[in-house]
Amino acid sequence: MPAGEKRLFLTFDDGPHPQITLKVLALLEKFGAEATFFCVGENVTKYPETYQHILQKGHLTGNHSFNHKNGWKTPLKTYYENVNLARKYIDSEWFRPPYGRISPAAIQTLKKEYKIVMWTVLSYDFDKDTSIEECTAHVLDNLSDGAIIVFHDSLKAEKNMLPALEATLIEGTRLGYTFARLDE
Repeated sequence: MPAGEKRLFLTFDDGPHPQITLKVLALLEKFGAEATFFCVGENVTKYPETYQHILQKGHLTGNHSFNHKNGWKTPLKTYYENVNLARKYIDSEWFRPPYGRISPAAIQTLKKEYKIVMWTVLSYDFDKDTSIEECTAHVLDNLSDGAIIVFHDSLKAEKNMLPALEATLIEGTRLGYTFARLDE
């Protein structure tokens, strides 16, 4: 992402989840922050109200496949079909491969239709062996202009994600950053 504008890009993978995503949205609103949510199509079909809430709050959504497929273990045709199935529920040109794993062939195929986005800061909020303090430090130690930070709005990540997100919003604001959607 372009530097020189003092922006951070908060992104959230694996949602929406009715309990977790709503907590994230409340924190973002408290700080006047915008974000991008890479949603799993299956979760959008389970929780359409939560997905609509993300959009109503002015955040960007992206495609994270329909069933969270691993791009290194899934044949190209199956992977492509899974991403496009999610497109039925997630109207977005943005795509992030689950686990950050995507084959070169899938990149070549998908980049014709999507903007593929990875990250520069992985929070490790999903890792049960990572403490809240370690998760928070990993994010805060890597704040830089144009950074794309990935959190997860899932039950598995909640314990680490919410405190680390709040600390990121506090520290980023203190340092003069704004929090933007990827399309800004």
